[in-house]
Amino acid sequence: MLIYMVTDKIKQLELTKARVAKLEQAIAAQLAKELAALPAEYGFTSVAYFLKAVKAAAGKRRGKPGRKAGGRRRKRAVITAETKAKVKALVQAGKTGAEIAAAADISLPSVQNIKKALGLVGKKK
Repeated sequence: MLIYMVTDKIKQLELTKARVAKLEQAIAAQLAKELAALPAEYGFTSVAYFLKAVKAAAGKRRGKPGRKAGGRRRKRAVITAETKAKVKALVQAGKTGAEIAAAADISLPSVQNIKKALGLVGKKK
């Protein structure tokens, strides 16, 4: 009896897999149809002109997070004992987080993490 239950479940699984494959094919066909209609929908006479316009529009973004203006990623700072000591001294000197980050050549979140680790973050009231 147990074998029949497992066999039935395997058959159900195969049927479900077949349904999923059929749905995936239908979605792919619908997506292709919709994508093919986009250039005309936006008034372009060809796909090439449409792609050129999309690329031009995408090129006007401000940039990706974590990237400098030059397009390169900033190297991760290595937080050493000296860096922590410098941050501590600058905090005690009354410098702002941005000033500390610039002086220590680390990010503002790194400054906050170091301050938190050293117990230098003020408690919320």
